Amino acid sequence: MAAAPPADAIRILLVDDHRLFGEAMRATLAMDGRLEVVGLAFDGAEAVRLAAELEPDVILMDLEMPVMDGIEATRQIHDADPTIQVLMVTSSDSPMDSARAREAGAAGFIRKDRSAARLVEAIPEVSTLLVAFAGLREN
Repeated sequence: MAAAPPADAIRILLVDDHRLFGEAMRATLAMDGRLEVVGLAFDGAEAVRLAAELEPDVILMDLEMPVMDGIEATRQIHDADPTIQVLMVTSSDSPMDSARAREAGAAGFIRKDRSAARLVEAIPEVSTLLVAFAGLREN
């Protein structure tokens, strides 16, 4: 039986329309005791709903998805709760996509071709932005 994550674990919502990638990412992140995956969404609309329901600290958001893309989902999530940090995880290397993601409220942008170790390192970096919003979210 796996140990329960510590109370101060970074709560993560994964959003990717490729089920295998999302499940592989969940398994990878579960190996780091600082992280707790609280949900997995397969499109942007589901991400918006789960973000409101689960109140994660960080969302790993794919850019291109059905129903609602990652840019619009990030915009809606950020507008509803700016304390949730979104890290775009995408195959795009377009500076325009990166700029659009930041305009929508994303805290960072990382390509899917980076190592799993780099992704795991990026999560605490992005979550430190939570300090700037301390006290905004009622717990």
